[in-house]
Amino acid sequence: MSIGARTILKQIQPYQLGQSLQELQRKYGIPQFRKMSDNENVYGASPKAGEALLRESPFIHLYPDSSASLLRERLSEHYKLGQEHFLISNGSEELIRLLVRAYIYKHDEAVMADLTFPRYKTNVLIEGGTAVEVPLTEGKHDLKYMLSAITKHTKMVFICNPNNPTGTIVSKEDLSAFIEQVPTHVLIVLDEAYYEYASSERYLESQQLLSAFSNLVILRTFSKIYGLAGLRCGYAMLSEEIAAQLHKVRDVFNVNSMAQTAAAAALADVEFVSSCRQKNKVERDYLQERLQQFGIKCFPSETNFLFAFSQSPVIDLLASKGILVRQFSLRGYEEAFRITLGTREDHEYLINVLNVHFQNRSVK
Repeated sequence: MSIGARTILKQIQPYQLGQSLQELQRKYGIPQFRKMSDNENVYGASPKAGEALLRESPFIHLYPDSSASLLRERLSEHYKLGQEHFLISNGSEELIRLLVRAYIYKHDEAVMADLTFPRYKTNVLIEGGTAVEVPLTEGKHDLKYMLSAITKHTKMVFICNPNNPTGTIVSKEDLSAFIEQVPTHVLIVLDEAYYEYASSERYLESQQLLSAFSNLVILRTFSKIYGLAGLRCGYAMLSEEIAAQLHKVRDVFNVNSMAQTAAAAALADVEFVSSCRQKNKVERDYLQERLQQFGIKCFPSETNFLFAFSQSPVIDLLASKGILVRQFSLRGYEEAFRITLGTREDHEYLINVLNVHFQNRSVK
């Protein structure tokens, strides 16, 4: 007789990571793949983070600082915001889980986009809540529609800005107006994992609104531009009241000492972050322009990836040539995929693969 899991788990699928590199290597007989599927920083991490890890390594037999005091102090200095407004986490994904655990009861509703980071919905369902999904409009959050979807049962609304997987942003004017109109009993969760990549003047500096809106929670991470995805460290900027509730449901030692130390060092290396942002923008513009030559369109991106859609199949073609991208479903297109930005050499290789493919098709 099997042990029965919770009924709600029948509605939930594990997070889909696609085929492993090992499986793809066996399938296509290719020893090396260009992994352009997981939105990692192709330029790595700051050397200062590596140096900090070496200094911390003699102390790994000790439990980490549960309050992450050093990192909160550095974040406080970085943003000119009191330390009490920061909560450190095992990646920003943990913060999503903690928020839902602390605030969503059975049958409570959480409003979110229909094509966004899937862990919002998963965590809401696990806690017995209802995920109210609002369709994107041209790859962007439809804030007016999301506002109209808020009811007396709504406890939380998720805005991923820039949005994963489409890479789009909502304007600071629209987002500010949305925040002002959301009822105070509803938590506004702004997931800004790709905050540092955004270069548009229309992007909202949301931390400036924290003092005026106690129901606002901002999520950020060291996994993206800081290049520390393997260490899992994120943080929230939020009110003291909400932080106090999340501390009740988080694990005591939720962030290991190596992650805390590396994150503090990475935060201080502003030149590295600036360099990554600038190179990323150059490559983003370059790749988007070149993809359009093959009829592959992209949503306007403010991240380190492009969400591309094509009327002709290219995903398997890219995999057969050692380029791994992330496939998505998009109504009206034969194939849609998210491609993480790489180096110029990566992009030139990809363009050459497409060029040969489309030339051969035209000959036939």
